[in-house]
Order: sequence, then structure tokens, then C-alpha cells
Amino acid sequence: MFARLILSRLLELVAVLFGVSLIVFLMIRLIPGDAVAIMLGANTEITPDRLAELRGRLGLDLPIIEQYLRWAGAALRGDLGVSIWTGRPVFDEIMAQVGPTLELTLLSLIIGAGLSVPAGVLMAKWRGRGADAVLRIVSVVGLTTPSFWLGIILILLLAAVAPEAQALGYVPFSQDPLGNLGRMILPAIALSFPIVAQLSRLVRSAMLDALGQDYVRTARAKGLSENAVVYRHALRNALIPFVTSLGVTAGYLLGGAIVVEQVFAIPGMGRLILGAISERNYPLVQASILVVTFAFVIVNAIIDVLYVVLDPKLRS
Repeated sequence: MFARLILSRLLELVAVLFGVSLIVFLMIRLIPGDAVAIMLGANTEITPDRLAELRGRLGLDLPIIEQYLRWAGAALRGDLGVSIWTGRPVFDEIMAQVGPTLELTLLSLIIGAGLSVPAGVLMAKWRGRGADAVLRIVSVVGLTTPSFWLGIILILLLAAVAPEAQALGYVPFSQDPLGNLGRMILPAIALSFPIVAQLSRLVRSAMLDALGQDYVRTARAKGLSENAVVYRHALRNALIPFVTSLGVTAGYLLGGAIVVEQVFAIPGMGRLILGAISERNYPLVQASILVVTFAFVIVNAIIDVLYVVLDPKLRS
């Protein structure tokens, strides 16, 4: 069962990466403006000979199908190309910027998952009470609040409450662990708040369904305490749809982190991708989006394996 599942996920990974690479390759070339002229810069005398020379060096004078096949073949060999502006390997530039994005995504996922489960359980236990209504209202507010707007509000609040505190920028964890967490906590809260709102509602719905099942009534009939019934029996089954949704949530966080990074001046993948797009840095844009897509598919594959672990019926 596990071998078949892993094989199917690998096949899906190949298909998704092929589709994304093709779409990104074509979309970048549809961006308005002459990319080669932009690369030469405003201070360089742009002549037909210079344009032709740069197009030939980048392979942009070839038919578009041949361009894609050459790039895809090199990527399969592990060669993601060379940055047009810096001349450095694209892989090295991505590795230099991916750390803050991964840290922000992981921290936001921990906060989102850690708060949504207890919040959803409490909403289910307090169903029909005032506290349940309050938590549901808060969850609706969270679902409709953009992360970047919440980030701006948090920065303004911190500036009003503690003007000396540093909220912008990034400090590597290896250099200053406390300083790193101090600067990453606000963007992580801004990024995870909509996730808490979404997943807590999912946990609440799954818990209410689980609490109405026969095995829960049997557990109560045996004289088990309410906490044992809720946390030992109902919660385990309610976590199955929750874990499934974590894969989509991780994808949202990867995309949302790129925007939130701009608000908090974090030098991550967001700055790298946006800069590469504005500069028409084809190799860097294509490779960056492929890396983000690869991470998203890998996370979903891991979630699928956890789903099988939580649901014994799928192991047969």
C-alpha cells in the first residue's frame, strides 16, 4: 500500500512539475516589453547587433519549443541555469534566499496547526454557547482578513506600544536566535491568522460529526470521562480531514509568505522572485517557481502518507 502510494505521488510530482514548467516558460515570454533591451539597460547603446548577440547568447533566437526543450533538459540534469544579472548559478541564488521563506512558512504552519486544533475542539464542545459564537465570529474575521494588511496593522501596533522594538528585516537564527524569533513572530502571526480561522472551523465540523458517531456513544456508555471521549476517541478521527487540509494550507503559506515578506522587509524568495520578474531574469524566475512548486507537491505527498497512517481502513 505504501509503495503504491509513494509511486503514485512520484508520478504526480513529475506531471505537476512538467505542467508548471511549461506554463511558467510560456507566461514569462508573454510579459510585455523587449526583455533583451531591458537586460542591456538604459545606459547601454542598444543596437541591432547588441540585441542579436544577447539573444543568441541566451538562446532566445531559437524557436520557442526548442528553447523549452533545451531548458527542461538542462533542469533534468540539475542545471537550472545562470542568473542573467549576476552570472551566478541560479541554484546558488535560490539557496541563499530560501532560508527565511522556509522558516517563515514552517513557523506559520506550527502556529496555525497548534492553535486551530484546540480552538476547533473548544468550539465543538461549547456548541450553542456564547463562547462558540464568539470564536466563530473571530474565525470569519480571520478568513476575510488579508495577511499583508494584518501585517501592516501589527507593525503599527508594535510601533505604538514598543517604539524601540525591531519589527522589520531579518536576522539569521544562527547569529541571534532571540533576535530572529523576535522579528519573525509578527509575520508568522499575520500569515497564520487566516489559517487558524480556516482550520479551526474544519476541526469543529469534524469534531461535531465524530461526537455523533456510534463509537463515541459506546465509549460514553462504558463510563469514560468526557475528556477521554473527546480527546482519545473523537479527536483522532476528526484529525483526518484536518491533516488532509494541511497540504493545501502549506501551499497557501508558501504563496502568502512571498507577499508578507515584502511587508516586513524579509530577504526571502518573495524579493528574489519579484526582482527577477521585473528584470526579466528568465532562468531565475523559472527555477524559483519550480522550487516553490516542488516544495508544495512534496508537502502534499507527505500529508497523504500521514493520512494513511491516521486512517487504518486505507492500509488494507
